[in-house]
Amino acid sequence: MKSRADSSRLQIYLGALHRVEDTFLALLLTAMVVLAPLQILLRNLFDQGIGWADPLIRVLVLWVGLMGAVAAARGDRHISIDAVSRMVSPRTRVGVGLITSSFTVVVCALVAWHSGRFVWDEKTYGSVAFSGIPAWMLEVVIPVAFALIAIRYLLRLRLGLRDLIRGDFEDEEGLDSSQGGEAR
Repeated sequence: MKSRADSSRLQIYLGALHRVEDTFLALLLTAMVVLAPLQILLRNLFDQGIGWADPLIRVLVLWVGLMGAVAAARGDRHISIDAVSRMVSPRTRVGVGLITSSFTVVVCALVAWHSGRFVWDEKTYGSVAFSGIPAWMLEVVIPVAFALIAIRYLLRLRLGLRDLIRGDFEDEEGLDSSQGGEAR
Protein backbone atom coordinates (compact mmCIF):
# COMPACT_ATOMS: atom_id res chain seq x y z
CA MET A 1 0.00 0.00 0.00
CA LYS A 2 2.88 2.36 0.66
CA SER A 3 3.89 2.13 -3.00
CA ARG A 4 0.46 3.35 -4.15
CA ALA A 5 0.53 6.23 -1.66
CA ASP A 6 4.02 7.20 -2.82
CA SER A 7 2.93 6.96 -6.45
CA SER A 8 -0.14 9.09 -5.75
CA ARG A 9 1.98 11.68 -3.95
CA LEU A 10 4.43 11.70 -6.85
CA GLN A 11 1.57 12.27 -9.29
CA ILE A 12 0.40 15.24 -7.20
CA TYR A 13 3.92 16.73 -7.19
CA LEU A 14 4.33 16.16 -10.91
CA GLY A 15 0.94 17.74 -11.59
CA ALA A 16 1.94 20.79 -9.57
CA LEU A 17 5.27 20.98 -11.39
CA HIS A 18 3.49 20.79 -14.74
CA ARG A 19 1.16 23.63 -13.76
CA VAL A 20 4.14 25.76 -12.68
CA GLU A 21 5.92 25.01 -15.97
CA ASP A 22 2.81 25.84 -18.00
CA THR A 23 2.22 29.06 -16.07
CA PHE A 24 5.85 30.14 -16.48
CA LEU A 25 5.70 29.37 -20.20
CA ALA A 26 2.45 31.34 -20.55
CA LEU A 27 3.99 34.32 -18.72
CA LEU A 28 7.05 34.26 -20.97
CA LEU A 29 4.91 34.05 -24.08
CA THR A 30 2.62 36.83 -22.84
CA ALA A 31 5.59 39.11 -22.17
CA MET A 32 6.91 38.44 -25.65
CA VAL A 33 3.52 38.98 -27.31
CA VAL A 34 2.98 42.25 -25.44
CA LEU A 35 6.50 43.62 -25.77
CA ALA A 36 6.99 43.02 -29.51
CA PRO A 37 3.90 44.92 -30.73
CA LEU A 38 4.53 47.64 -28.14
CA GLN A 39 8.01 48.12 -29.55
CA ILE A 40 6.61 48.33 -33.09
CA LEU A 41 3.93 50.78 -32.00
CA LEU A 42 6.43 53.03 -30.18
CA ARG A 43 8.76 53.06 -33.18
CA ASN A 44 6.04 53.81 -35.71
CA LEU A 45 4.13 56.42 -33.72
CA PHE A 46 6.86 58.12 -31.67
CA ASP A 47 10.03 57.31 -33.66
CA GLN A 48 11.59 55.72 -30.61
CA GLY A 49 11.38 52.44 -28.78
CA ILE A 50 12.47 50.81 -25.58
CA GLY A 51 16.24 50.36 -25.78
CA TRP A 52 16.33 46.98 -24.06
CA ALA A 53 13.19 45.54 -25.69
CA ASP A 54 14.79 43.98 -28.79
CA PRO A 55 17.50 42.04 -26.93
CA LEU A 56 14.94 41.01 -24.30
CA ILE A 57 12.59 39.71 -27.01
CA ARG A 58 15.45 37.62 -28.43
CA VAL A 59 16.07 36.19 -24.97
CA LEU A 60 12.35 35.53 -24.52
CA VAL A 61 12.30 33.61 -27.82
CA LEU A 62 15.14 31.43 -26.50
CA TRP A 63 13.37 30.86 -23.17
CA VAL A 64 9.97 30.15 -24.78
CA GLY A 65 11.54 27.73 -27.25
CA LEU A 66 13.47 25.80 -24.62
CA MET A 67 10.68 25.78 -22.03
CA GLY A 68 8.30 24.67 -24.80
CA ALA A 69 10.71 21.81 -25.53
CA VAL A 70 10.64 20.88 -21.84
CA ALA A 71 6.83 20.88 -21.90
CA ALA A 72 6.82 18.80 -25.10
CA ALA A 73 9.18 16.28 -23.48
CA ARG A 74 6.65 15.86 -20.69
CA GLY A 75 4.27 14.03 -22.99
CA ASP A 76 6.79 12.81 -25.59
CA ARG A 77 5.28 15.28 -28.06
CA HIS A 78 8.44 16.17 -29.90
CA ILE A 79 8.51 15.98 -33.66
CA SER A 80 9.25 12.42 -34.61
CA ILE A 81 9.21 10.09 -37.56
CA ASP A 82 7.17 7.10 -36.55
CA ALA A 83 6.97 5.17 -39.81
CA VAL A 84 8.71 2.26 -38.11
CA SER A 85 6.27 2.16 -35.21
CA ARG A 86 3.35 1.53 -37.56
CA MET A 87 5.02 -1.50 -39.12
CA VAL A 88 6.29 -3.35 -36.05
CA SER A 89 4.79 -5.24 -33.14
CA PRO A 90 4.01 -3.47 -29.86
CA ARG A 91 6.98 -5.20 -28.21
CA THR A 92 9.35 -3.98 -30.93
CA ARG A 93 7.80 -0.50 -30.67
CA VAL A 94 8.73 -0.44 -26.97
CA GLY A 95 12.27 -1.50 -27.90
CA VAL A 96 12.54 1.27 -30.49
CA GLY A 97 11.24 3.70 -27.85
CA LEU A 98 13.96 2.54 -25.48
CA ILE A 99 16.62 3.17 -28.11
CA THR A 100 15.33 6.64 -28.99
CA SER A 101 14.89 7.55 -25.32
CA SER A 102 18.45 6.41 -24.59
CA PHE A 103 19.78 8.47 -27.46
CA THR A 104 17.78 11.50 -26.31
CA VAL A 105 19.08 11.15 -22.74
CA VAL A 106 22.71 10.98 -23.90
CA VAL A 107 22.43 13.93 -26.31
CA CYS A 108 20.49 16.14 -23.90
CA ALA A 109 22.83 15.31 -21.02
CA LEU A 110 25.84 16.23 -23.17
CA VAL A 111 24.23 19.49 -24.28
CA ALA A 112 23.28 20.29 -20.67
CA TRP A 113 26.82 19.60 -19.46
CA HIS A 114 28.58 21.63 -22.13
CA SER A 115 26.10 24.50 -22.06
CA GLY A 116 26.49 24.53 -18.27
CA ARG A 117 30.23 24.92 -18.76
CA PHE A 118 29.53 27.75 -21.22
CA VAL A 119 27.24 29.52 -18.74
CA TRP A 120 29.88 29.09 -16.01
CA ASP A 121 32.48 30.68 -18.30
CA GLU A 122 30.11 33.56 -19.03
CA LYS A 123 29.72 34.10 -15.29
CA THR A 124 33.44 33.77 -14.64
CA TYR A 125 34.38 36.30 -17.32
CA GLY A 126 31.58 38.70 -16.38
CA SER A 127 29.92 38.92 -19.79
CA VAL A 128 27.08 41.42 -19.96
CA ALA A 129 24.06 40.85 -22.20
CA PHE A 130 22.33 44.25 -22.14
CA SER A 131 21.41 46.98 -19.68
CA GLY A 132 23.99 45.66 -17.23
CA ILE A 133 22.33 42.24 -16.96
CA PRO A 134 24.89 39.44 -16.72
CA ALA A 135 24.70 37.20 -19.78
CA TRP A 136 24.83 34.00 -17.72
CA MET A 137 21.50 34.85 -16.05
CA LEU A 138 19.78 34.89 -19.42
CA GLU A 139 21.59 31.81 -20.74
CA VAL A 140 21.06 29.58 -17.71
CA VAL A 141 17.87 28.27 -19.31
CA ILE A 142 19.95 26.28 -21.81
CA PRO A 143 21.56 23.78 -19.42
CA VAL A 144 18.49 23.70 -17.18
CA ALA A 145 16.09 22.93 -20.04
CA PHE A 146 18.30 20.23 -21.55
CA ALA A 147 18.86 18.68 -18.12
CA LEU A 148 15.08 18.58 -17.54
CA ILE A 149 14.54 16.98 -20.94
CA ALA A 150 17.24 14.41 -20.19
CA ILE A 151 15.62 13.63 -16.83
CA ARG A 152 12.18 13.26 -18.43
CA TYR A 153 13.50 10.86 -21.05
CA LEU A 154 15.46 8.96 -18.41
CA LEU A 155 12.18 8.44 -16.56
CA ARG A 156 10.53 7.44 -19.86
CA LEU A 157 13.39 4.97 -20.41
CA ARG A 158 12.80 3.50 -16.94
CA LEU A 159 9.07 3.10 -17.62
CA GLY A 160 9.80 1.55 -21.01
CA LEU A 161 12.15 -0.98 -19.42
CA ARG A 162 9.51 -1.77 -16.82
CA ASP A 163 6.89 -2.31 -19.54
CA LEU A 164 9.29 -4.50 -21.51
CA ILE A 165 10.04 -6.65 -18.46
CA ARG A 166 6.37 -6.93 -17.49
CA GLY A 167 5.27 -7.57 -21.07
CA ASP A 168 2.90 -4.61 -20.85
CA PHE A 169 2.45 -3.35 -24.44
CA GLU A 170 -0.21 -1.28 -26.16
CA ASP A 171 -1.25 -2.15 -29.66
CA GLU A 172 -2.00 0.53 -32.28
CA GLU A 173 -5.60 1.10 -31.15
CA GLY A 174 -4.48 1.85 -27.61
CA LEU A 175 -5.50 -1.53 -26.32
CA ASP A 176 -3.34 -3.52 -23.98
CA SER A 177 -2.16 -6.59 -25.92
CA SER A 178 -1.08 -8.40 -22.76
CA GLN A 179 -4.66 -8.45 -21.46
CA GLY A 180 -6.38 -9.93 -24.49
CA GLY A 181 -7.38 -6.63 -26.12
CA GLU A 182 -9.05 -5.02 -23.14
CA ALA A 183 -8.89 -1.23 -23.01
CA ARG A 184 -6.40 0.13 -20.52
